[in-house]
Amino acid sequence: MKTLGASSSAGVPVVGRDALRILLIEDDLGDAVLVQEFLDEADLDAGLTVARSLAEARDLLAGSPSFHCVLVDLSLPDADGLDLLRKVLSLAPRAAVLVLTGLNDVQVGVAAVAAGAEDYLVKQEVEPALLARALRYALERKRAEESERELVEARLLSRENTRLAQGLLPVPRLRDDRLRHHTRYRPGHRRALLGGDFYDTIQTPDGAVHLMIGDVSGHGPDEASLGVRLRMAWRTLVLTGLTGGDLLSTLDEVLTLERWTEEIFTTLCMITIAPDQSHATVYRAGHPRPLLFDATTVEALPEADCGPALGLFPDAEWPASTVGLPGAWALMLYTDGLIEGRVGDGPRRLDTEGLLALARDALSDGLTGQDLLDALVAEAESLNGGGLTDDVAVLLVSGERR
Repeated sequence: MKTLGASSSAGVPVVGRDALRILLIEDDLGDAVLVQEFLDEADLDAGLTVARSLAEARDLLAGSPSFHCVLVDLSLPDADGLDLLRKVLSLAPRAAVLVLTGLNDVQVGVAAVAAGAEDYLVKQEVEPALLARALRYALERKRAEESERELVEARLLSRENTRLAQGLLPVPRLRDDRLRHHTRYRPGHRRALLGGDFYDTIQTPDGAVHLMIGDVSGHGPDEASLGVRLRMAWRTLVLTGLTGGDLLSTLDEVLTLERWTEEIFTTLCMITIAPDQSHATVYRAGHPRPLLFDATTVEALPEADCGPALGLFPDAEWPASTVGLPGAWALMLYTDGLIEGRVGDGPRRLDTEGLLALARDALSDGLTGQDLLDALVAEAESLNGGGLTDDVAVLLVSGERR
């Protein structure tokens, strides 16, 4: 039989470090010896440490390793009653706390459990099997409580992150009721809410409509954060009147200042639609070609007139191209996550030509707006044999001249 030395005045650890770690807060070492005997007789793989006062328990609970269970007497030299219990609970919030006392008082027991104790044991009634069972049940209840607490915290964090992500996504500013705006956004990283893709749409007071979509190289929260900063910088620059190559040069400088390594670059496509919707000016910085829809057909914009991605070359330049717009038109900008999925089991990628074929089929089926975007993403995923692994952002703006 293992016993605790009667001369001990500090915490006394017993048995191996891999066992169940129990702290007994008890000033009567005779009772401590009895608890140790009960643990031995119950064949419970447990290591018992004894604290003879609240002050001693405080020091032990502040140390490492932590305890799985705490057995506390409600009468100590430096504290007693429910006030003692509450202090122990605050010192050991993750441990299963059981009251082990000589007070055979039902009301005190109820109050102890209400205060947070897992169980209330009367010393005169305790025997080995009862003590072992009470410890096991207390541990399982504590684990269940912890699991529930973590689940609640995870749900709250998820809701908070969702609100944050929604707040970071752009709100289009369009004054013209002839314009329609649709988007589809889906991070490629599992369980992420934001990816490195970003987009924005804003109509300036002169009536021009500015569209932009970009893709930060890499995946993860750092890339998502950089994408948000670039989007906000782009909108600010547009609102200050900066356009064209000057805007891209400034945005390139912002990227250079904000990125954490020189390997980070960003592809981007920027379009300005004239106030009368007769034409659009297109700038591409290493980005896939947009699609132009009219009432019956869809074409990809020409491959020519494309500059390098942002962040690659100092003093880079980005040529502009002008595209005429039909009476009823739609422009679709997208990131390469939409076209880099595979087609079947082979190595072939969807690419722009494959997306163009999907868009023509969707248009012939009469799909427009959000239905069109949803169908394109769904079909790309189907051809890929499952979800697309890269971030996907798609922006569709349509209008009709009066």
